[in-house]
Parts: sequence; structure tokens; C-alpha cells
Amino acid sequence: MPRSLRRRAVRFATLMLVAALAVSGCSRIGENGRIAVVYLNAEGFYAGVKVGVKKAFADAGDAPQLIETNARSDPSQESAFIDTVSSVQVDALILSPTSADASVPAVRLAHDSGIPVICYNTCVTESDARKYVDSWILGSPQEFGRIGGEQMGNYFIENGITHPKVAVINCEQFEVCIQRRQGFEQALKGLVPTAEIVANQQGLLVDEAVEASERILTAHPDLDAFYGEAGSMTVGAVRAVQARRLTGRVVVFGGDMSTQIAQMLQEGSVLRGVADISGITVGEMAADAALRLLRGQRSENLIVDAPVDAYEGPDAGTRWLREHPDGIP
Repeated sequence: MPRSLRRRAVRFATLMLVAALAVSGCSRIGENGRIAVVYLNAEGFYAGVKVGVKKAFADAGDAPQLIETNARSDPSQESAFIDTVSSVQVDALILSPTSADASVPAVRLAHDSGIPVICYNTCVTESDARKYVDSWILGSPQEFGRIGGEQMGNYFIENGITHPKVAVINCEQFEVCIQRRQGFEQALKGLVPTAEIVANQQGLLVDEAVEASERILTAHPDLDAFYGEAGSMTVGAVRAVQARRLTGRVVVFGGDMSTQIAQMLQEGSVLRGVADISGITVGEMAADAALRLLRGQRSENLIVDAPVDAYEGPDAGTRWLREHPDGIP
């Protein structure tokens, strides 16, 4: 990143911090502690995390002060913010790191500054997490993938598809996404041993996922199904199938519920099944972990399991929309 842009990012993070501190008015700033929170991007899951974090702190009473930012999946923005909150010694840092490798220096800085670190969803590599992270709220990525593989395998069996060709749209710059795929492949091939993974391409944003899916459809016109490792990948695959007028021929299974994905599931012609980890639940669990650390209560286990939910078929999409009228997952 050019030095001038990095300086701007640092100034931006500093201004955010000053603004956050200013909201305390004349009361003692951070008298109940100060917690820094980094949201990986603006996708629905992270909106849910934000709601969960704030709810858990509000319910606790004497809530700590929150200093928040959205990293927009940019390691440089994440790093600039963590530099700033480390320099002012916040009491804990909650984050979903932008990269298992590139985020290590920032996480190490927070740890070396004496700041407890709580990961949620993504984290740095497990070896680094065991050095620098106090708690990791994680819905089992293997279970997440297993649900998608089982749903897809049952679909092939029910429809008599004996030698299916499958493509994966991935987010595998994150270790959890690699583990999701591994769980997916194991479950799929356990049910349909002849299933073939013919392509695996990255598509972190919806537009990127659409482009990757269309490239795959061009290269593999006999494709039977896509697996989207996360929300943007799932939406992108569905859109590509619809754009190519392959509804009824190619199906999609994926992850991460949102209003858009629930509507696609409810419609039922392309998207057939979804695995999901509630952002609200994860946010509450991350905030609870921070509160325990503020009280001096440290867990012996690094990883704290978050529940993984399965949704399949139009009725499941309808149910999710009814249960989430605000669209926050």
C-alpha cells in the first residue's frame, strides 16, 4: 500500500477513535472498559454480529464503550485501526481477520500490547491463533460444509444423478473456507462416491462470484451443481445459472442466510439448500467472551463452538424470512 494512503488510513482510524470516545460526553470515558470491534465487511452476517455484540453488552449492564470499524476486507484498514486502538490500550479486541496470514502482524501487535484478542468466524492461522488469540468463536467449518455436501448428495440420489459434476465457488483465502470445502467434499462423496469436483474458483464478492461461475459454466456445459462456500459465492452462482437460462438443469447449494438468499431458497428453482451460522448469535458469544476476559475469567479452550443451522427447500426460506423481518441474520 502506498505510504500516503497508509497515512490517510491511520488518520481515518484515529478520527474514528476520537469520535467514539467523544460520545461519552462528560462522563468518565471508558469507565466500564473499552472494546474495539472490527467487522470484516458489510455483508448481512456482519450486520448480525454487530446487533449481537451490542445486545450482549447492553444486557450485561454497565456496558463497556465500543470503538468499531468496518475493515471492508482490506488488511491495511484493519491494520491501521488496530494500530490506533493498541496505542490507546483498549481492554479487548474483537475481530474477524481479513486474512489468516496478512492479519498476523496486527493481531500480534494487539496481543503484545496486552490486549486480549477475540476472533469470530475467521481468524489467523491456528498456530498463530494459539500464540496471540484468547478466544475464537467458531461454528465448525467442517460441520458447515458437511451440511452442504449432505444436502447436495441427497439431491443427486433423489434425482437419479449417478455421475454428477460439481463446481465450487470459494473464499479460500480464509482457512475456515478451506475446511468448509473439505467437509463438503467428504459428505458429498460419502453419499455419491462418483461425484466429480470439476472446478474450484474464488469469488469473494458477488460480481466476482458471478464471473467465476459463468467461466465455469462455459468450460463445463454439463455441470450439475455449484457449491458456494459463503453468502456472496452462493448468490453469485445462482445469478450466473439464471443469467445462462440453466434453471432446472443446474442447482446451487451454499452458505450464509440473508434476505436475498432466503428469497432464492423460497423460490426454489435454483438454490436448494443452505448452511448458516447466525451472526447475531456469534456476536453475542464474542461479546460474552470479552466480558469474561474483562472480569479476569480466561477459558482453557481457544475455540468456542457456535451452532450451525441447516435450511433446505422453499418452506425453510419462508420460515427464515418470517423469523427475520428486519433481514438481519
